[in-house]
Amino acid sequence: MPNLPILTAAFVFSAAAALAHGDVAPQPVNTDALPDVGEEWLGENPYRAMGPEVWATAVEIGASGFNQNCARCHGLQAVSGGLAPDLRYLEAEEYGDSWFVERFQTGYTQNGVTKMPAFGALLGQKAAWAIRTYIETRPDGDSLTTHSPRLGAIRDMLGGFAQSLSDGAAYDGLAPRIAQARDELATIADQITTASGAPVADSPAARA
Repeated sequence: MPNLPILTAAFVFSAAAALAHGDVAPQPVNTDALPDVGEEWLGENPYRAMGPEVWATAVEIGASGFNQNCARCHGLQAVSGGLAPDLRYLEAEEYGDSWFVERFQTGYTQNGVTKMPAFGALLGQKAAWAIRTYIETRPDGDSLTTHSPRLGAIRDMLGGFAQSLSDGAAYDGLAPRIAQARDELATIADQITTASGAPVADSPAARA
């Protein structure tokens, strides 16, 4: 039996993350749930190919790390307001990874003014690649907007199912409609693309 509260909560994750703001001082990122990647800094994102569970964990941890440390300049949910590069468009491949991790490690100074602190020694490699995973999986705005009305309708429908079950309705009577909603979400998830070219977008449909 699917956990409908979890399915419904997937739709509000992005909105909750958007309420966080980056702080001036670098904030630590708890990466205990992620696999170790060694001491030497890598040139490519290791979490991209470690399977869906590690990927999802990296996205979740990366979202927290980004919103605490990066959103102030790079924008909520990595949508830049023009103060800093829009990292969503950094290619999800070796060149993009190398650029990202070099800047993450060393920071950026312009005309003697520190525009971005060096996060490498402060946050570590696991946090770097988690944040990178979060950034590269941001949905392309247009493709997500296209499906937003239907996603909202499915969210409301699942919420209604959850309430019905809470009120004592038989699951068997709702099962076909729940399965149909899950199938539709999977179809929508496949149609939502990333700006970086990463194969999977972290969207409400994918999380459900």
